[in-house]
Amino acid sequence: MTEPLQPVIQEQTTGCGIASAAVLLGYSYAQMKAIANALGIFAEDESLWSDTRYMRRLLATGDLSVSATEEPFVSWQALPDLALLAIKHHWEGDRPFWHWVVFQRTAGQMRVLDSASYLPSNVRTDFDAMQPRWYIEVAKVAQERSNGIQ
Repeated sequence: MTEPLQPVIQEQTTGCGIASAAVLLGYSYAQMKAIANALGIFAEDESLWSDTRYMRRLLATGDLSVSATEEPFVSWQALPDLALLAIKHHWEGDRPFWHWVVFQRTAGQMRVLDSASYLPSNVRTDFDAMQPRWYIEVAKVAQERSNGIQ
C-alpha cells in the first residue's frame, strides 16, 4: 500500500510547481527550491507554470517515472493513482498558465494536495470546485535490490 503523501505549502506566490515537486519527491519547500535554483529553475519564471519541461526536469532528479505526454482530464475516477494536475488553466495573451497540484489515490481514497497558502486545508476533496484541464502520470520507480546473486 502506498503511504499518503504530505502537502507542502508554497512559500512564494508563484511556487506551486516547486511545492508540487517537493510533495512528489519527499522534500521540504526550501530543499526543493534549492534543487530547482541549482538547475536554473526559479518560481518567478513564468515558464514554470506555463511549460511542462521545467517540472519534468525537477521530477527527473528523483526516483520517479513521469509520462512523456500530458493527458486530457476525463474524470477523477479515470486518473492514475498518482498524477500532477493542471488546474485553474487560463490564457494570458497567447500563453497558457495553470496551477500545479498533486492527485493521489491511496486505498481507494482520492485526494488532491494543493500548495496554495490561502486554503483552509491543503488536502482537498472538493473535486467539483477544481477543474483540471490535463494531467501528467507519475509513478515511483521500483528500486532493485541486489542480493549478491549474478
